[in-house]
Amino acid sequence: MAISFSISHITLITFFYLLILSSSSSSATTTALNITSILSSFQNLTSFSSLLCSTSVASDLTRRDPITLLAVPNSYLSISPSSDLTRRLPPSSLGDILRYHILLQYFSWTDLLKIPPSGVLVTTLLQTTGRAHSNFGAVNITRNPLTNSITIQSPAPYSPSNATVLSLIKTLPYNITILAVNSLLVPYDFNLMASDTRPPLGLNITKTLIDGHNFNVAASMLFASGVVDEFEADEGGAGITLFVPTDVAFGDLPGNVQLQSLPADKKSVVLKFHVLHSYYPLGSLESIVNPVQPTLATEDNGAGSFTLNISRVNGSLAIDTGIVQASVTQTVFDQNPVAIFGVSKVLLPREIFGKASAGITTKPGNGVAVATVQPPETSPSPVNAPGSSDPASNLSSPSGFHEEIKSDSERYQLQSCIVALCCIGFYVVL
Repeated sequence: MAISFSISHITLITFFYLLILSSSSSSATTTALNITSILSSFQNLTSFSSLLCSTSVASDLTRRDPITLLAVPNSYLSISPSSDLTRRLPPSSLGDILRYHILLQYFSWTDLLKIPPSGVLVTTLLQTTGRAHSNFGAVNITRNPLTNSITIQSPAPYSPSNATVLSLIKTLPYNITILAVNSLLVPYDFNLMASDTRPPLGLNITKTLIDGHNFNVAASMLFASGVVDEFEADEGGAGITLFVPTDVAFGDLPGNVQLQSLPADKKSVVLKFHVLHSYYPLGSLESIVNPVQPTLATEDNGAGSFTLNISRVNGSLAIDTGIVQASVTQTVFDQNPVAIFGVSKVLLPREIFGKASAGITTKPGNGVAVATVQPPETSPSPVNAPGSSDPASNLSSPSGFHEEIKSDSERYQLQSCIVALCCIGFYVVL
C-alpha cells in the first residue's frame, strides 16, 4: 500500500508540473500580437491596417506589449493632412510616422480619465529607433477636465500636429488598447523632405523655409495642413507673396491665443491669411497704391474679409491685421513668381480671433494685441461634423465596451489554477 501511495504521489507531482509547463508555454505564445488580425474585425480601419502591413510596422509589434495603438479611421485617413502624408512619403518615412502612433504603455479608459490637465509624456515606438531628435519621439497626452476630451501631440512647444481621441476601439487588458484618433500625427522636427515620390515643383516652399533656419514651425504647419500644395500650385499665373512668421514669433504668441486648438479648416484659413495671390517684390510692397490687400483666405471666404493693410511705418514695411501689426524682417526668397518674406509676428485675422473694435489686451513687450471680448468662432469637431461617417463617441462612456475583454493569457492562467487545484484535491484524497 505504501508503494502504491508513493507511485501515485510521484505520478501526480509529475502530472502537475507537466500541466503547469504546458499552460505556461501556451500563455507565452499568446504574447505574440497579430495586430492586423485584431484590426481586421473593424471595417473602418482597413486603410490604417494596410499601412501597418505595407511599412512592416505590423511585424514590429509581434513581440511588443503592452502598447496603446492610435489608429486613424478610413474617413479621416482619406482627407488632408493625413491623405497628403500617405500619398507623399516613401514607406521608410511613413513607417516612422506610424511608429509614432504606437505608445509603449497600456492605457485603459480609467487610465485616460485620470490623466491630469497638464498631461503626461509617453514614449512611442519611434523613440526606440534612435531616429527621433531629443524626446520628440514621445507624445504628450492631455485631458480637458471639463469635457474629458483627450488630445495627443508632440512635447515640443507650438507643435503644429495634434490629434483628438474619438473613441475606444478594442482593449485586451494589460496587453493592448486601440484608440481611434482624428488625424495622423507628425513628430516635431521630422524630416519632411524625405519623400522620394513628391512630384516636381517650380519652388519647394517647405524646403526653402527649412533652409532659412528661422522658419521651422511655419514649415511644419504648412506641410501638416496640406495648404502648401495650393501655394505651390499658385506659383503660375500672377504668382504669390508669402509673409512667414519666424520661430520666435510663434513663441511670442500670448497665452490666450490658442492657435493649435483651432480646427484644421480654420488653421488653413490662418495660413492662407499670410499669402497674397500676386508676386510683390519688396520694392513693390513699399510703394503699393492700395494698402488693403486681399489674401488667399479672402478668396475662400468672400470679398472684404481676411484682408491685410500694408504700409510703411517708421521706415519699415508694416502689415496690419486689425489685431496685430507685424514688420517685415527679412527677404527669404525673391524670384518671380514667388516672394517670401519673414515677419516679426504671427498674422492673426480678426475674423477668427476677434474684432479690432472689441476690448483688446497686449502682451507686455511683444506688441501683439489680442481681442478678449469677442470669443473665437467655433466649428463642429470632426466627430460631430456634418457628413462624418463615424458616429460620435463620448470618451467618458465608450459605446460597446461595458464589459472588459479577457486576454488569452489570462484565460490560460485561470485554466492552470483550476487544473492545479484539482490535482491538489486529488492528491489529498489519495
